[in-house]
Amino acid sequence: MSVAVSATLAVNEALEEKRRQGVAVLPLGFGEAGLPVHSALRDALAAGGGCNSYGPVAGERGLREAAAGYWARRGLDTDPDMVVAGPGSKPLLYALLLSIGGDAAIAAPSWVSYAAQTRLAGRRPLFVPTERGQGGVPQPDLLAEAVRTAREQGRDVRAVIATVPDNPTGTVAGADTVRRLAEVARALDLVVISDEIYRDLVHDPATEVPGPAEFAPERTVVTTGLSKSLALGGWRLGVARLPEGPLGERLRAGLLGVASEIWSSPAGPVQRAGAMAFQEPAELVAHVERSRRLHGAVARAVAERFTAVGARVAEPRAAFYLYPDFEAHRERLAADFGVVDGPGLSRMLLERYGLGALPGVEFGECSEALRLRVATSLLYGDSDAERYAALAVDDPTGLPWIRAHLDRLEEVLAEAVEPVAAAA
Repeated sequence: MSVAVSATLAVNEALEEKRRQGVAVLPLGFGEAGLPVHSALRDALAAGGGCNSYGPVAGERGLREAAAGYWARRGLDTDPDMVVAGPGSKPLLYALLLSIGGDAAIAAPSWVSYAAQTRLAGRRPLFVPTERGQGGVPQPDLLAEAVRTAREQGRDVRAVIATVPDNPTGTVAGADTVRRLAEVARALDLVVISDEIYRDLVHDPATEVPGPAEFAPERTVVTTGLSKSLALGGWRLGVARLPEGPLGERLRAGLLGVASEIWSSPAGPVQRAGAMAFQEPAELVAHVERSRRLHGAVARAVAERFTAVGARVAEPRAAFYLYPDFEAHRERLAADFGVVDGPGLSRMLLERYGLGALPGVEFGECSEALRLRVATSLLYGDSDAERYAALAVDDPTGLPWIRAHLDRLEEVLAEAVEPVAAAA
């Protein structure tokens, strides 16, 4: 099976090539947290440097206990024996799809890898639209209809994937939407995979983040990792919380079987540092708080630039993503640039202006949709000194290097699209 490089990684490589050519770029395509590693984590990684054995397939006991405590502090009592660690939540998600089997229902739009991994597993994704402002969770009524129809057509749909909070929209689905999703999953005997890697990056700490495990604990798998909240994407460590009971036992056996043949066990030193991170010492809690404040400030500032020209953008509430819709500019884009679809829009912005963003088609939408996934987290600076400064100030958008990116975005949008009345 031929598989293309993931769109999120491909756009990052395209922007690097532009930089090598001397082109000024706006790096809005790659969802990396864009922050330095906290010194306490560097120390913990160094302290674990002598850990060179393979270790348990499920992960070291200390890591699994720390992850169980992390979930317990968020209202989900967790047995460490039902926690499995892997080299990032991404391979854990793929191993889960292999273990569950069958097709998976996926939100449209949703993170690019869900559909790709479903296809890699030899199955078919079933895309179900989301409600505006409720990103990451398929509309429950449409989910029920889509699954029933697919099964009548002979498809074997066994799982539904939710992202709480959401990539690509930066929104947080409400409790009623998540509850109804859980009810549909129970009625149709679907396993729920709840990807909650952005849970700790809600911009307002008072924002509730309801998860499917609250409403259907017997059938929900929760995944998370350290790549977003603590900017440890290169360290590759994720954890999965499996439900207690027969389903969880079956999934655990399948997950460990896949893991034993693919990655054996996560890197030992990273597990030791991860255990410390999941224990949430005060200095890391404060670091995450500063991070989400920074993410929120810059995401809101970027959203303001898009809404100022009439693009429709849901209010960013978590992580560092936006999902602007340029439908109001369709005639202008076609007449001036020959742009008639999302891929054409992203190509035009990249080639003419060095602005990297991904079209909605990469997230499960139709190619005609003039929507882009915009990631704001690489605007914080080009050095650790600049990034630390961005974390430290109350208003990071006033820093010269961030302000320069925002000003350039204004220029690009002003030239590419004429301002129109913002959509309601």
